[in-house]
Amino acid sequence: MTELPTRILSAAVILPAAGAAVWIGGWVFTALVAVILALMLLEWARLVRGFPARMRGAIGGLGALLIVAACAAIYALREGAGGLEAVVWLVVLVTATDVGAYAAGRTIGGPKLAPRISPNKTWAGLLGGMAGAAAATAALGLAGAAPIAAVGAAALLAAAAQTGDLAESWTKRRAGVKDSGRLIPGHGGLLDRLDGYLTAAPALWLYHLVGGPGPRFDLPAAPF
Repeated sequence: MTELPTRILSAAVILPAAGAAVWIGGWVFTALVAVILALMLLEWARLVRGFPARMRGAIGGLGALLIVAACAAIYALREGAGGLEAVVWLVVLVTATDVGAYAAGRTIGGPKLAPRISPNKTWAGLLGGMAGAAAATAALGLAGAAPIAAVGAAALLAAAAQTGDLAESWTKRRAGVKDSGRLIPGHGGLLDRLDGYLTAAPALWLYHLVGGPGPRFDLPAAPF
């Protein structure tokens, strides 16, 4: 609770700027993705230094590859056939996953999902996150249509997002740190805030690649 004002202020500054870049697209969005990529790779390099020496090469390379793949997937979604709507869907479903998982985990509790990796995560939280993403996708499509396939895909993408969360939790425990960095006051590092996107973004890109439908809604184009 003592960090709540700092968290709110950080979000109030960062979210509008990031949202504007996503909406505008083009070189503005490209610059945003490039900066995020560079900062996450720097955070990852610091995390890897805390690993046992025998693990640094393989785990470090795999993590860096995943970060690059996630950023490339988000860029491809925004600038490709998915467009702005695909990135908005990604943000909505990852956010709804986090909210649903937290709410279900806190209110229901029950058996732990992976106690050695993240002691606070439960199976109820996993299912709550999947339900939250599915419900948010259905709500997002109310202005047009939300195909059943898109709602089902959202639940699977929520599971993918929570896999990224668990993976980042595992790396922090191995490195012996609480946060991946201190870039965002009150929130830790970028990897702490974007861990779900590391796996959800490539999964959504693959879903679009095979022609999977998403929720249909119209967003106004940027005026410039």
